[in-house]
Amino acid sequence: MGKAGGYLLHNRENHTNDSQNERLKNYDEFARLLSTEEQRVQASRCMDCGVAFCQAGLTIKGHTTGCPLHNLIPEWNDLVYRGDWAEAYARLSQTNPFPEFTGRVCPALCEVACNLGLNYTATTIKDNERAIIDEAFTAGIVEPSTPATRTDKQVCVIGSGPAGLAAAEHLNRMGHNVTVMERHDRCGGLLMYGIPNMKLDKDIIERRIDLMKKSGITFLTNKEVATKEDADSLLASYEAIVLATGATVARDLLVPGRDLKGVHFAVDYLTNATKLLLNPEHEGDEGLSAHGKNVIVVGGGDTGVDCIATALRQGAKSVIQLDIHRLPPQVRTSSNPWPEWPNTYTQDYGHIEAESITGEDPRIWASTVKELFGNEDGSVSKVMVAEVLKRDGSNITYGDGQLFDCDMVLIALGFSGPEQNVIDAFGLEKTSRNFPAPRSKEGLDRFRSSNDKVFIAGDMRRGQSLVVWAIEEGLECAESINAMLS
Repeated sequence: MGKAGGYLLHNRENHTNDSQNERLKNYDEFARLLSTEEQRVQASRCMDCGVAFCQAGLTIKGHTTGCPLHNLIPEWNDLVYRGDWAEAYARLSQTNPFPEFTGRVCPALCEVACNLGLNYTATTIKDNERAIIDEAFTAGIVEPSTPATRTDKQVCVIGSGPAGLAAAEHLNRMGHNVTVMERHDRCGGLLMYGIPNMKLDKDIIERRIDLMKKSGITFLTNKEVATKEDADSLLASYEAIVLATGATVARDLLVPGRDLKGVHFAVDYLTNATKLLLNPEHEGDEGLSAHGKNVIVVGGGDTGVDCIATALRQGAKSVIQLDIHRLPPQVRTSSNPWPEWPNTYTQDYGHIEAESITGEDPRIWASTVKELFGNEDGSVSKVMVAEVLKRDGSNITYGDGQLFDCDMVLIALGFSGPEQNVIDAFGLEKTSRNFPAPRSKEGLDRFRSSNDKVFIAGDMRRGQSLVVWAIEEGLECAESINAMLS
């Protein structure tokens, strides 16, 4: 195994997956990494570029290409190739506090920008990242990041999703005293209740939370901040407050029949499924199960895929996904060159699982729901699915339609913005889109709100985005707070 020209000597080999038949029987993680020796071979394919676009985090035509955390990717790829897993972990953890999350759920923006991908297949950066952190945990070298000294500053983080956790971790490392408040019964935000267990095992989240507790961070669950009295109490008790409650207002499906029984937001469905899994005797609503039902998922993104995979595991009778976009090409076109995000046809895990059962991709392209019809008891029974000929904002020109039997509709159309109660509780100024207004559009003050003590991070500041962006937001927000407290 020689490093020089490794990409010429070795083909790209991805991690393996459990067979569809086996993995559909449970909610266990099904992605299986290569052996350490095989992963070293894959790391040898990294070219150690002079200009490493994989770590650039550029935005091109509205999409990110390259890692927003600016991970030191060529460095730790080389260390993996050399078999120095401990030093590889040391380099990785310099920029990413939670690689066990991104190594599982990030869409690998780094690989999109990999220079090798211009003419060959990209380096397996995401798999290498997960291999590093998994090896580090196995070796027992991941330790609580307890600071050597403490300041007398008290900081409260409201929301325990990836942005809140990243802010808390970084502030704690700086020596500040951090308390995290989470309105749900478990910490993790959408990591816990928005991403299914087969993509991100909840024990992995709990393992990280336990480490953070051991490092001195206090976590309070079932603690909602929703009134002015709540906010005033926190403002009197803390030198700084981070709002990282996400953009959790789901986009609705505004069509006739929306109020029928059996029509649910995807986030509610996925949350319920995880609660049933974690504590089947005491949590969750069996009425939200897809068992024995004809399910239609509206929305072609990652959340829609998660709904497909969850419904299949619950024993759905059938699953169809409606994607408003037209069928993309099999390969890049001249209008979509490297290193832009590739607009090409791919199948995610849920599509592959559905096709293994029915023999075809579950998606209907360029389509959406035009109308819902119900039974006498008020439950949904049929859905009119129509072709989308043209879109102008929320205005749609429909083509031909087709009726489908349906017992459950899952709305996976993304999120429009943050809930307003916590923003109003602190009396913050807002933008025209009802996001907290920042002090500045640039610099660290872009994380600071109209209240001197209140800072904003993650989806609550930038809108619905990726886990890797939420982590980056939390880290920079912590820097902003530290500059104010210093």
